[in-house]
Amino acid sequence: MRGFGAALAALAVLLASAPSAAAGERLGVAWQPPRPRVGDVLWLHVKTVPDTATVEGSVAGRPLAFFPYAGGQAALVGFDLETKPGARAWRVAVLEPGREPRAAGGRLPVGRRAFPVERLALPRGMVDLDPATEQRAVAEGRRLTTLYRTITPERLWRGRFTRPVAGTEPGTGFGARRIINGQPRSPHGGTDYAAPRGTPVVAANAGRVALVAEFFFPGRLVVLDHGLGLYTLYFHLDGVAVAEGERVERGQTLGGVGATGRATGPHLHFGAQVAGARVDPATLLGLAFRD
Repeated sequence: MRGFGAALAALAVLLASAPSAAAGERLGVAWQPPRPRVGDVLWLHVKTVPDTATVEGSVAGRPLAFFPYAGGQAALVGFDLETKPGARAWRVAVLEPGREPRAAGGRLPVGRRAFPVERLALPRGMVDLDPATEQRAVAEGRRLTTLYRTITPERLWRGRFTRPVAGTEPGTGFGARRIINGQPRSPHGGTDYAAPRGTPVVAANAGRVALVAEFFFPGRLVVLDHGLGLYTLYFHLDGVAVAEGERVERGQTLGGVGATGRATGPHLHFGAQVAGARVDPATLLGLAFRD
């Protein structure tokens, strides 16, 4: 990021006596929501930025991907479901040709969050894997991790995100600490929507189909790349109606609810990742973008 090191050096001087999040108000920085929790996704809006300017920034040392929004620039920020609560340093710099960088920053509080504990009983073959199956599952997990960390340099989505299945009941299970057949397992990285087999599953927003596959744990799946590090995930599908590389619009059918992979019954596992951080899809659906 050209010029960002100099901007951050200037920022350190500017903020030496202003450690609070309110320091950003002088530059016109707003957070939505202003007090996130572990597992939340939020957005930072730098207001009134000239078209000729570049905005760069970071949260907890991780760079942000900005896009034009409402006369300024904005960026999504995700706090992984295993993030420790506490304050996180943030910094933003506006770089304009022929002018000194304008900078702001402070510390953003990330609140605690209580996650449920779920005790599940599954067939032994779905939990205690033979060596070949375990090797397959590990390779598939690595493939997904690599994908989620790939940053497409353009924003493909617009406006608010929509539920992936019809209905009004909220999804369940995000962040649940799962104990399967008496053994602690990784926390649940998405939210589940119970629905009859074949219920249409739709794209939460516009994007590109980054992956269509059938993996051991998530079963038949679709992953959408929305650009700038944002991905949404649709697992356990009964069937798929799109192909890799296809551009899709918000509300377009991706497939149907199923019970493929490690599933005890028909449901959709809906997940969201921001630059590799596993975030609560409910907070993604709640973001109030208006473009």
